[in-house]
Amino acid sequence: MQDKNIIFQPSPARPAPSSRVGPVAWLRSNLFGGWKDTVVTLVLLAILVATVPRLIDWLFIRATFVGDADTCRQSGGACWPFIVDKFKVLMLGVYPQELGWRPGVTAIALIVLAALTYTNRVRGIVLILAWAILPVFALVMIGGAFGMREVDQSLWGGLMLSIMLALVGVIVSIPLGVLLALGRYYGPPVVKSLCVAFIELLRGVPLITILFMASVMMPLFLPPDLIINNLLRIQIAMILFSAAYMAEVVRGGLQAIPSGQTEAALALGVSRVRTIAFVVVPQALRHVLPPLIGRCIALFKDTSLVIIVGLLDFLGMIKNAALDTSWLGFQAEAYVFAAFVYWSICYSLSLYGRELERRGPAGQKH
Repeated sequence: MQDKNIIFQPSPARPAPSSRVGPVAWLRSNLFGGWKDTVVTLVLLAILVATVPRLIDWLFIRATFVGDADTCRQSGGACWPFIVDKFKVLMLGVYPQELGWRPGVTAIALIVLAALTYTNRVRGIVLILAWAILPVFALVMIGGAFGMREVDQSLWGGLMLSIMLALVGVIVSIPLGVLLALGRYYGPPVVKSLCVAFIELLRGVPLITILFMASVMMPLFLPPDLIINNLLRIQIAMILFSAAYMAEVVRGGLQAIPSGQTEAALALGVSRVRTIAFVVVPQALRHVLPPLIGRCIALFKDTSLVIIVGLLDFLGMIKNAALDTSWLGFQAEAYVFAAFVYWSICYSLSLYGRELERRGPAGQKH
């Protein structure tokens, strides 16, 4: 008699075919999948073979790491003592050297807060307050207050100025962009029209034009007694420009939220303002994290445009350092160093954006 309690046991999965796994399979699927992929791969390999060895030879093998300009000219490779000699100027501009510890303390505070944010040690309202206080702390430390010697903003420069402009711009423009997006999406007709006009006007003009207007044209329309620092005008212009783009990014997130979310919250008795603040906006921001991070990176790179209005940011100090008569002929090293610094900061922001996406609901599905 046949046993009725037999339980089905599936056979163990068979290993994947050898043609589908391993380095050879990866090369076939990613680099040599067809004749077009093969041609592109071979061309890129030829370019790498022709350039990379010469680049390594110039950067490291024939490079000079200790010495002066004459030593560098004899070697024929990269001259890294030039970067060492100009390092303080590239970082701080013409900021008084004896007060360099104050930007140093600010930089440490920024690094510590960034590390706490990345490791998720600080969350919620404490995290928001910490990032909101950081620009004020930086202005007090770098500019001078509470008995400390004041340093005029015309002396600020270098990487310090670039990071300050980007940091304040991001911290202020994101909430301003959220308000503009909410006004455009939920506001009454008058508010919606004003938000649309502001966003489209700022997005329709290049940033260079806005910086020029803030630096040159704005003082012509201000009362004679009202004097606004040039750096402050530039900072406001960058905030408004960035907020217009942030608003469009956030509006895309608001459109992605199903109307049922709002209706369910209202049906539970939650007020409309609290529904938007605690139900809709957090989900919308989570939906648009990649483009928001992209706008932050773009704003940092846009700080290099302030050189056209007389501010010597990091790239401006690079150009000035390359014109030093004692170190003429080493512009390439200066721009390689600038590219490395910009890439390091932008890539770090990109990695943090990926980490935020991984921690979100999209990452938890996998």
